[in-house]
Amino acid sequence: MLIGRKKEIEKLEQVLRSPKGEMIAVLGRRRVGKTFLVNHIYKNDIVFQQTGVRNASNEEQLRTFAIELQRLSNKKIKTPKDWLVAFFELREALEPLVNQDKKIVIFFDELSWLAVKGSKFLEFLGHFWNSWAAWENIVVVLCGSATSWIIKKVINDKGGLHNRVTTYINLKPFTLTETEEFLKSKHANFTRYQIVQFYMAFGGIPLYLEKIDITKSAIQNINDICFSENGLLRHEFNRLYPALFDNPENHIAVIRTLAKSQKGLSRTEIIKDAKIPNGRSATLVLEELEQSSFIRAYRPFGKKKKGKLYRIVDEYSVFYLRFIEEQPYEGDGTFMQLSQLQTYKTWTGYAFENVCMKHILSIKKALGVSGVYTRTFSFLKKATETEDGLQIDMLLERADRVIDLFEIKFYNTEFTMTKAYAEKLRRRTRLFMQLSKTKYQVRLSMITPFGLKNPNYSPGLLHSDFGIDALFLG
Repeated sequence: MLIGRKKEIEKLEQVLRSPKGEMIAVLGRRRVGKTFLVNHIYKNDIVFQQTGVRNASNEEQLRTFAIELQRLSNKKIKTPKDWLVAFFELREALEPLVNQDKKIVIFFDELSWLAVKGSKFLEFLGHFWNSWAAWENIVVVLCGSATSWIIKKVINDKGGLHNRVTTYINLKPFTLTETEEFLKSKHANFTRYQIVQFYMAFGGIPLYLEKIDITKSAIQNINDICFSENGLLRHEFNRLYPALFDNPENHIAVIRTLAKSQKGLSRTEIIKDAKIPNGRSATLVLEELEQSSFIRAYRPFGKKKKGKLYRIVDEYSVFYLRFIEEQPYEGDGTFMQLSQLQTYKTWTGYAFENVCMKHILSIKKALGVSGVYTRTFSFLKKATETEDGLQIDMLLERADRVIDLFEIKFYNTEFTMTKAYAEKLRRRTRLFMQLSKTKYQVRLSMITPFGLKNPNYSPGLLHSDFGIDALFLG
Protein backbone atom coordinates (compact mmCIF):
# COMPACT_ATOMS: atom_id res chain seq x y z
CA MET A 1 0.00 0.00 0.00
CA LEU A 2 1.34 3.42 -0.98
CA ILE A 3 1.08 6.01 1.81
CA GLY A 4 1.18 9.76 1.22
CA ARG A 5 3.48 10.96 -1.59
CA LYS A 6 0.58 12.86 -3.23
CA LYS A 7 2.73 15.49 -4.94
CA GLU A 8 5.25 12.89 -6.10
CA ILE A 9 2.50 10.64 -7.49
CA GLU A 10 0.99 13.59 -9.33
CA LYS A 11 4.36 14.36 -10.94
CA LEU A 12 4.94 10.76 -12.00
CA GLU A 13 1.45 10.40 -13.46
CA GLN A 14 1.69 13.75 -15.23
CA VAL A 15 4.81 12.53 -17.03
CA LEU A 16 2.86 9.58 -18.47
CA ARG A 17 0.37 12.04 -20.00
CA SER A 18 3.09 14.22 -21.52
CA PRO A 19 3.23 14.29 -25.34
CA LYS A 20 7.04 14.18 -25.40
CA GLY A 21 9.93 12.11 -24.08
CA GLU A 22 10.66 12.64 -20.38
CA MET A 23 13.66 12.03 -18.13
CA ILE A 24 12.95 11.87 -14.40
CA ALA A 25 15.46 11.95 -11.54
CA VAL A 26 14.14 10.43 -8.30
CA LEU A 27 16.44 11.12 -5.36
CA GLY A 28 16.30 10.43 -1.66
CA ARG A 29 18.26 8.85 1.12
CA ARG A 30 18.66 5.10 1.56
CA ARG A 31 15.52 3.21 2.65
CA VAL A 32 13.14 6.13 1.97
CA GLY A 33 11.04 4.25 -0.59
CA LYS A 34 12.19 5.55 -4.00
CA THR A 35 12.18 2.19 -5.79
CA PHE A 36 8.85 1.22 -4.23
CA LEU A 37 7.26 4.48 -5.40
CA VAL A 38 8.48 4.17 -8.99
CA ASN A 39 7.56 0.49 -9.25
CA HIS A 40 4.13 1.10 -7.72
CA ILE A 41 3.16 3.95 -10.04
CA TYR A 42 4.79 2.56 -13.19
CA LYS A 43 4.22 -1.17 -12.56
CA ASN A 44 2.27 -1.58 -15.82
CA ASP A 45 4.55 0.66 -17.87
CA ILE A 46 8.14 -0.44 -17.08
CA VAL A 47 9.55 -2.50 -19.95
CA PHE A 48 13.21 -2.44 -18.91
CA GLN A 49 14.73 -2.09 -15.45
CA GLN A 50 18.33 -2.39 -14.29
CA THR A 51 19.60 -1.92 -10.76
CA GLY A 52 23.24 -1.08 -10.15
CA VAL A 53 25.27 -3.50 -8.07
CA ARG A 54 27.32 -1.96 -5.29
CA ASN A 55 31.10 -2.38 -5.61
CA ALA A 56 30.69 -4.36 -8.85
CA SER A 57 33.03 -3.83 -11.79
CA ASN A 58 31.90 -2.29 -15.05
CA GLU A 59 31.99 -5.73 -16.69
CA GLU A 60 29.69 -7.10 -13.98
CA GLN A 61 27.27 -4.18 -14.46
CA LEU A 62 27.23 -4.92 -18.19
CA ARG A 63 26.48 -8.57 -17.44
CA THR A 64 23.44 -7.61 -15.37
CA PHE A 65 22.38 -5.34 -18.24
CA ALA A 66 22.56 -8.28 -20.64
CA ILE A 67 20.45 -10.42 -18.32
CA GLU A 68 17.76 -7.73 -18.07
CA LEU A 69 17.81 -7.10 -21.82
CA GLN A 70 17.40 -10.84 -22.39
CA ARG A 71 14.22 -10.73 -20.30
CA LEU A 72 12.91 -7.92 -22.52
CA SER A 73 13.85 -9.37 -25.91
CA ASN A 74 13.24 -13.01 -24.95
CA LYS A 75 16.40 -14.08 -26.74
CA LYS A 76 19.95 -14.83 -25.64
CA ILE A 77 22.07 -11.69 -25.28
CA LYS A 78 25.85 -11.57 -25.09
CA THR A 79 27.44 -9.21 -22.60
CA PRO A 80 28.08 -5.94 -24.47
CA LYS A 81 31.70 -4.85 -24.66
CA ASP A 82 30.84 -1.32 -23.51
CA TRP A 83 27.90 1.01 -22.84
CA LEU A 84 27.85 2.36 -26.40
CA VAL A 85 26.97 -1.11 -27.63
CA ALA A 86 24.67 -1.72 -24.65
CA PHE A 87 22.52 1.34 -25.33
CA PHE A 88 22.45 0.58 -29.07
CA GLU A 89 21.11 -2.92 -28.29
CA LEU A 90 18.58 -1.43 -25.85
CA ARG A 91 17.34 0.92 -28.54
CA GLU A 92 16.95 -1.98 -30.99
CA ALA A 93 14.91 -3.93 -28.41
CA LEU A 94 12.71 -0.94 -27.57
CA GLU A 95 11.91 0.32 -31.08
CA PRO A 96 9.17 -2.29 -31.77
CA LEU A 97 7.51 -1.38 -28.43
CA VAL A 98 7.30 2.38 -28.94
CA ASN A 99 3.91 3.74 -29.96
CA GLN A 100 2.08 7.05 -29.72
CA ASP A 101 -0.81 5.77 -27.61
CA LYS A 102 1.03 4.74 -24.43
CA LYS A 103 4.37 5.63 -22.92
CA ILE A 104 6.91 2.98 -22.04
CA VAL A 105 9.23 3.38 -19.03
CA ILE A 106 12.94 2.55 -18.74
CA PHE A 107 14.14 2.47 -15.15
CA PHE A 108 17.79 2.69 -14.03
CA ASP A 109 18.02 2.25 -10.24
CA GLU A 110 21.03 2.90 -7.98
CA LEU A 111 22.51 4.98 -10.74
CA SER A 112 25.75 5.86 -8.94
CA TRP A 113 26.59 2.15 -8.64
CA LEU A 114 25.88 1.58 -12.33
CA ALA A 115 28.10 4.44 -13.47
CA VAL A 116 31.39 2.85 -12.45
CA LYS A 117 34.33 5.24 -12.68
CA GLY A 118 35.79 5.13 -16.20
CA SER A 119 32.80 3.25 -17.63
CA LYS A 120 31.37 6.23 -19.56
CA PHE A 121 27.89 5.02 -18.61
CA LEU A 122 26.56 8.57 -18.22
CA GLU A 123 28.12 9.76 -21.47
CA PHE A 124 26.44 6.99 -23.47
CA LEU A 125 23.19 7.37 -21.55
CA GLY A 126 23.27 11.02 -22.68
CA HIS A 127 23.89 9.90 -26.25
CA PHE A 128 21.05 7.36 -26.06
CA TRP A 129 18.71 10.10 -24.84
CA ASN A 130 19.81 12.89 -27.18
CA SER A 131 19.99 10.77 -30.35
CA TRP A 132 16.77 8.80 -29.92
CA ALA A 133 14.83 8.43 -26.66
CA ALA A 134 14.09 12.16 -26.22
CA TRP A 135 12.12 12.10 -29.48
CA GLU A 136 10.07 9.02 -28.64
CA ASN A 137 7.10 8.32 -26.35
CA ILE A 138 9.45 7.17 -23.60
CA VAL A 139 10.09 7.93 -19.92
CA VAL A 140 13.63 7.34 -18.60
CA VAL A 141 13.71 7.15 -14.79
CA LEU A 142 17.05 7.67 -13.02
CA CYS A 143 16.98 6.75 -9.36
CA GLY A 144 19.56 6.63 -6.59
CA SER A 145 20.34 7.13 -2.93
CA ALA A 146 23.54 9.08 -3.56
CA THR A 147 21.61 12.33 -3.82
CA SER A 148 24.57 14.68 -4.06
CA TRP A 149 26.21 12.47 -6.72
CA ILE A 150 23.12 12.58 -8.95
CA ILE A 151 22.74 16.34 -8.48
CA LYS A 152 26.36 16.85 -9.53
CA LYS A 153 26.68 14.22 -12.25
CA VAL A 154 23.20 14.31 -13.80
CA ILE A 155 21.11 17.34 -12.87
CA ASN A 156 24.01 19.82 -12.97
CA ASP A 157 25.92 17.97 -15.70
CA LYS A 158 27.63 20.20 -18.26
CA GLY A 159 27.88 17.44 -20.88
CA GLY A 160 25.35 15.26 -22.68
CA LEU A 161 22.84 15.24 -19.81
CA HIS A 162 22.89 19.03 -19.37
CA ASN A 163 19.30 20.26 -18.85
CA ARG A 164 17.93 16.89 -19.92
CA VAL A 165 16.15 16.03 -16.65
CA THR A 166 12.58 17.24 -17.17
CA THR A 167 11.19 16.23 -13.77
CA TYR A 168 13.00 16.14 -10.42
CA ILE A 169 11.70 14.42 -7.29
CA ASN A 170 13.56 14.51 -3.98
CA LEU A 171 11.71 11.98 -1.86
CA LYS A 172 11.65 12.87 1.82
CA PRO A 173 10.96 10.70 4.89
CA PHE A 174 7.35 10.46 6.04
CA THR A 175 5.91 13.26 8.12
CA LEU A 176 4.25 12.35 11.43
CA THR A 177 0.88 12.35 9.67
CA GLU A 178 2.15 9.94 7.02
CA THR A 179 3.84 7.81 9.70
CA GLU A 180 0.53 7.55 11.55
CA GLU A 181 -1.26 6.63 8.32
CA PHE A 182 1.39 4.01 7.55
CA LEU A 183 1.05 2.40 10.98
CA LYS A 184 -2.75 2.45 10.77
CA SER A 185 -2.50 0.63 7.43
CA LYS A 186 -0.86 -2.18 9.44
CA HIS A 187 -3.84 -2.08 11.84
CA ALA A 188 -1.71 -0.62 14.63
CA ASN A 189 -3.33 1.47 17.37
CA PHE A 190 -0.33 3.32 18.77
CA THR A 191 -0.97 6.63 20.51
CA ARG A 192 0.47 9.77 18.98
CA TYR A 193 2.91 9.98 21.88
CA GLN A 194 4.24 6.53 20.92
CA ILE A 195 4.43 7.54 17.27
CA VAL A 196 6.53 10.55 18.26
CA GLN A 197 8.77 8.19 20.26
CA PHE A 198 9.34 6.10 17.13
CA TYR A 199 9.97 9.22 15.08
CA MET A 200 12.53 10.62 17.50
CA ALA A 201 14.47 7.34 17.42
CA PHE A 202 14.55 6.61 13.69
CA GLY A 203 12.53 9.22 11.81
CA GLY A 204 9.98 8.67 9.09
CA ILE A 205 11.94 6.11 7.05
CA PRO A 206 9.42 3.60 5.62
CA LEU A 207 11.67 0.53 5.81
CA TYR A 208 12.49 1.25 9.45
CA LEU A 209 8.80 1.71 10.26
CA GLU A 210 8.04 -1.55 8.44
CA LYS A 211 9.93 -3.42 11.17
CA ILE A 212 7.54 -2.28 13.91
CA ASP A 213 5.61 -5.13 15.55
CA ILE A 214 2.07 -3.87 16.18
CA THR A 215 1.60 -6.35 19.04
CA LYS A 216 4.34 -4.67 21.10
CA SER A 217 4.68 -1.27 22.75
CA ALA A 218 6.83 1.54 21.38
CA ILE A 219 9.49 0.86 24.03
CA GLN A 220 9.58 -2.86 23.18
CA ASN A 221 9.84 -2.13 19.46
CA ILE A 222 12.67 0.37 19.83
CA ASN A 223 14.43 -2.18 22.03
CA ASP A 224 14.07 -4.94 19.42
CA ILE A 225 14.81 -2.87 16.32
CA CYS A 226 17.72 -0.85 17.70
CA PHE A 227 19.37 -2.95 20.42
CA SER A 228 18.88 -6.65 19.73
CA GLU A 229 21.70 -8.37 17.86
CA ASN A 230 19.43 -9.07 14.88
CA GLY A 231 17.68 -5.70 14.92
CA LEU A 232 17.75 -3.84 11.60
CA LEU A 233 19.12 -0.65 13.15
CA ARG A 234 21.68 -2.25 15.41
CA HIS A 235 24.37 -1.87 12.71
CA GLU A 236 22.62 0.26 10.08
CA PHE A 237 24.87 3.27 10.77
CA ASN A 238 27.93 1.37 9.52
CA ARG A 239 26.14 0.58 6.25
CA LEU A 240 24.36 3.89 5.72
CA TYR A 241 27.13 6.36 4.90
CA PRO A 242 29.43 4.01 2.89
CA ALA A 243 26.41 3.22 0.69
CA LEU A 244 25.91 6.89 -0.12
CA PHE A 245 29.36 8.48 -0.28
CA ASP A 246 32.73 7.57 -1.70
CA ASN A 247 35.37 7.76 1.04
CA PRO A 248 32.76 8.53 3.75
CA GLU A 249 35.24 8.97 6.63
CA ASN A 250 34.91 12.77 6.65
CA HIS A 251 31.12 12.60 6.34
CA ILE A 252 30.97 10.32 9.37
CA ALA A 253 33.38 12.55 11.30
CA VAL A 254 31.09 15.54 10.69
CA ILE A 255 28.01 13.57 11.79
CA ARG A 256 29.76 12.40 14.96
CA THR A 257 30.78 15.98 15.74
CA LEU A 258 27.33 17.48 15.16
CA ALA A 259 25.67 14.71 17.18
CA LYS A 260 27.44 16.07 20.28
CA SER A 261 26.12 19.61 19.82
CA GLN A 262 22.80 20.88 21.13
CA LYS A 263 22.90 24.27 19.41
CA GLY A 264 24.54 23.58 16.05
CA LEU A 265 28.07 24.40 14.92
CA SER A 266 29.67 26.75 12.44
CA ARG A 267 31.78 25.49 9.55
CA THR A 268 34.93 26.54 11.38
CA GLU A 269 33.88 24.69 14.54
CA ILE A 270 33.02 21.55 12.57
CA ILE A 271 36.37 21.49 10.78
CA LYS A 272 38.23 21.94 14.06
CA ASP A 273 36.25 19.43 16.13
CA ALA A 274 35.85 16.81 13.38
CA LYS A 275 39.53 17.16 12.42
CA ILE A 276 38.80 17.25 8.68
CA PRO A 277 40.85 19.19 6.09
CA ASN A 278 39.80 22.76 5.48
CA GLY A 279 39.05 24.02 1.99
CA ARG A 280 36.86 22.86 -0.87
CA SER A 281 36.75 19.26 0.38
CA ALA A 282 35.12 20.35 3.67
CA THR A 283 32.59 22.46 1.80
CA LEU A 284 31.76 19.49 -0.43
CA VAL A 285 31.23 17.18 2.55
CA LEU A 286 28.83 19.65 4.15
CA GLU A 287 26.98 20.16 0.86
CA GLU A 288 26.62 16.42 0.30
CA LEU A 289 25.33 15.80 3.83
CA GLU A 290 22.84 18.64 3.47
CA GLN A 291 21.63 17.53 0.04
CA SER A 292 21.13 14.03 1.45
CA SER A 293 19.02 15.44 4.35
CA PHE A 294 21.37 14.38 7.15
CA ILE A 295 22.18 17.91 8.27
CA ARG A 296 20.51 21.29 7.91
CA ALA A 297 22.14 24.68 7.51
CA TYR A 298 20.35 27.62 9.06
CA ARG A 299 21.06 31.19 9.97
CA PRO A 300 20.68 32.43 13.53
CA PHE A 301 18.30 35.37 13.70
CA GLY A 302 19.99 38.63 12.72
CA LYS A 303 23.11 36.96 11.30
CA LYS A 304 24.46 37.24 7.78
CA LYS A 305 25.29 34.28 5.54
CA LYS A 306 28.72 33.79 7.11
CA GLY A 307 27.05 33.22 10.47
CA LYS A 308 25.43 30.01 9.21
CA LEU A 309 25.22 27.06 11.62
CA TYR A 310 24.80 23.37 10.88
CA ARG A 311 22.59 21.01 12.83
CA ILE A 312 22.17 17.25 12.43
CA VAL A 313 18.56 16.40 11.55
CA ASP A 314 18.78 12.66 10.88
CA GLU A 315 17.05 11.14 13.89
CA TYR A 316 18.56 7.68 13.59
CA SER A 317 22.17 8.91 13.39
CA VAL A 318 21.81 10.88 16.62
CA PHE A 319 20.06 8.02 18.40
CA TYR A 320 22.66 5.52 17.24
CA LEU A 321 25.61 7.62 18.38
CA ARG A 322 24.02 8.53 21.72
CA PHE A 323 22.73 5.11 22.71
CA ILE A 324 23.20 2.17 20.34
CA GLU A 325 26.86 2.25 19.37
CA GLU A 326 28.42 1.47 22.75
CA GLN A 327 25.46 -0.28 24.35
CA PRO A 328 25.67 -4.08 24.71
CA TYR A 329 22.34 -5.86 24.34
CA GLU A 330 21.15 -6.87 27.80
CA GLY A 331 17.76 -8.34 27.03
CA ASP A 332 14.27 -6.93 26.68
CA GLY A 333 14.85 -4.22 29.28
CA THR A 334 17.85 -2.57 27.62
CA PHE A 335 16.07 0.48 26.26
CA MET A 336 13.87 0.76 29.35
CA GLN A 337 17.03 1.05 31.47
CA LEU A 338 18.52 3.64 29.15
CA SER A 339 15.32 5.71 29.25
CA GLN A 340 15.86 6.32 32.98
CA LEU A 341 19.21 8.05 32.45
CA GLN A 342 19.75 11.80 32.35
CA THR A 343 21.43 11.45 28.95
CA TYR A 344 18.16 10.06 27.62
CA LYS A 345 16.16 12.99 28.98
CA THR A 346 18.64 15.41 27.45
CA TRP A 347 18.37 13.62 24.11
CA THR A 348 14.55 13.70 24.11
CA GLY A 349 14.65 17.48 24.42
CA TYR A 350 16.94 17.80 21.40
CA ALA A 351 15.08 15.14 19.39
CA PHE A 352 11.66 16.70 20.04
CA GLU A 353 12.98 20.09 18.93
CA ASN A 354 14.13 18.47 15.68
CA VAL A 355 10.70 16.93 15.17
CA CYS A 356 9.04 20.31 15.68
CA MET A 357 11.44 22.02 13.26
CA LYS A 358 10.66 19.42 10.60
CA HIS A 359 6.92 20.01 11.05
CA ILE A 360 6.87 23.78 10.85
CA LEU A 361 4.07 23.68 8.25
CA SER A 362 1.85 21.85 10.74
CA ILE A 363 2.75 24.36 13.46
CA LYS A 364 1.83 27.20 11.12
CA LYS A 365 -1.56 25.56 10.62
CA ALA A 366 -2.01 25.34 14.38
CA LEU A 367 -1.13 29.04 14.66
CA GLY A 368 -3.59 29.88 11.89
CA VAL A 369 -0.92 31.46 9.68
CA SER A 370 -0.55 28.90 6.86
CA GLY A 371 -0.97 31.61 4.26
CA VAL A 372 1.62 33.96 5.77
CA TYR A 373 5.17 33.90 4.43
CA THR A 374 7.59 32.97 7.22
CA ARG A 375 11.27 32.24 7.77
CA THR A 376 12.50 29.87 10.46
CA PHE A 377 15.48 30.85 12.61
CA SER A 378 17.22 30.06 15.84
CA PHE A 379 18.58 32.74 18.16
CA LEU A 380 21.85 32.54 20.01
CA LYS A 381 23.57 35.25 22.01
CA LYS A 382 26.48 34.22 24.21
CA ALA A 383 26.69 35.74 27.65
CA THR A 384 29.31 38.38 28.38
CA GLU A 385 30.58 39.88 31.61
CA THR A 386 27.97 42.62 31.36
CA GLU A 387 25.13 40.95 29.44
CA ASP A 388 23.08 37.77 29.85
CA GLY A 389 23.09 35.19 27.11
CA LEU A 390 20.04 33.64 25.43
CA GLN A 391 19.34 30.62 23.25
CA ILE A 392 16.02 30.09 21.46
CA ASP A 393 15.94 26.99 19.31
CA MET A 394 13.09 27.94 17.01
CA LEU A 395 11.36 31.15 16.03
CA LEU A 396 9.23 32.25 13.09
CA GLU A 397 9.73 35.66 11.52
CA ARG A 398 6.50 36.48 9.71
CA ALA A 399 5.82 38.79 6.78
CA ASP A 400 3.01 40.43 8.81
CA ARG A 401 5.66 41.79 11.22
CA VAL A 402 5.15 39.25 13.98
CA ILE A 403 7.79 36.98 15.53
CA ASP A 404 6.63 33.74 17.14
CA LEU A 405 9.03 32.32 19.73
CA PHE A 406 8.66 28.67 20.73
CA GLU A 407 9.45 27.02 24.03
CA ILE A 408 9.64 23.27 23.34
CA LYS A 409 9.63 20.68 26.13
CA PHE A 410 9.30 16.89 25.97
CA TYR A 411 7.49 15.31 28.92
CA ASN A 412 5.53 12.09 29.36
CA THR A 413 2.72 13.93 31.12
CA GLU A 414 1.28 17.42 31.25
CA PHE A 415 3.88 20.11 31.80
CA THR A 416 3.39 21.94 35.08
CA MET A 417 3.61 25.69 34.70
CA THR A 418 4.97 27.07 37.96
CA LYS A 419 5.11 30.72 38.95
CA ALA A 420 8.91 30.63 38.80
CA TYR A 421 8.96 29.06 35.31
CA ALA A 422 6.40 31.54 34.02
CA GLU A 423 8.57 34.40 35.24
CA LYS A 424 11.61 32.78 33.59
CA LEU A 425 9.75 32.73 30.26
CA ARG A 426 8.76 36.37 30.65
CA ARG A 427 12.39 37.31 31.26
CA ARG A 428 13.51 35.33 28.21
CA THR A 429 10.94 37.06 26.02
CA ARG A 430 11.97 40.51 27.26
CA LEU A 431 15.64 39.61 26.80
CA PHE A 432 15.03 38.50 23.20
CA MET A 433 13.34 41.82 22.41
CA GLN A 434 16.24 43.67 24.02
CA LEU A 435 19.03 41.69 22.34
CA SER A 436 17.43 41.37 18.91
CA LYS A 437 16.30 45.02 18.84
CA THR A 438 13.33 43.86 16.79
CA LYS A 439 10.50 46.23 15.92
CA TYR A 440 8.11 43.33 15.34
CA GLN A 441 5.41 42.14 17.73
CA VAL A 442 6.83 39.22 19.73
CA ARG A 443 4.63 36.31 20.84
CA LEU A 444 5.55 33.20 22.81
CA SER A 445 4.04 29.75 22.24
CA MET A 446 4.73 26.47 24.02
CA ILE A 447 4.85 23.00 22.49
CA THR A 448 4.69 19.97 24.80
CA PRO A 449 3.32 16.47 24.20
CA PHE A 450 0.34 16.78 26.53
CA GLY A 451 -0.11 20.51 27.00
CA LEU A 452 0.03 22.52 30.21
CA LYS A 453 -1.07 21.69 33.71
CA ASN A 454 -1.93 24.61 35.98
CA PRO A 455 -1.74 27.36 33.31
CA ASN A 456 -2.89 29.98 35.86
CA TYR A 457 0.57 31.52 35.88
CA SER A 458 0.58 32.04 32.12
CA PRO A 459 -2.26 34.54 31.36
CA GLY A 460 -0.86 37.10 28.98
CA LEU A 461 2.38 35.11 28.70
CA LEU A 462 1.57 32.50 26.06
CA HIS A 463 -0.11 33.19 22.78
CA SER A 464 -0.64 29.45 22.19
CA ASP A 465 -0.18 26.17 24.02
CA PHE A 466 0.16 23.21 21.65
CA GLY A 467 0.18 19.48 22.34
CA ILE A 468 1.58 16.94 19.88
CA ASP A 469 -1.69 16.87 17.93
CA ALA A 470 -0.53 20.15 16.36
CA LEU A 471 2.34 18.25 14.71
CA PHE A 472 -0.10 15.92 12.92
CA LEU A 473 -1.96 18.62 10.97
CA GLY A 474 -0.28 18.00 7.64
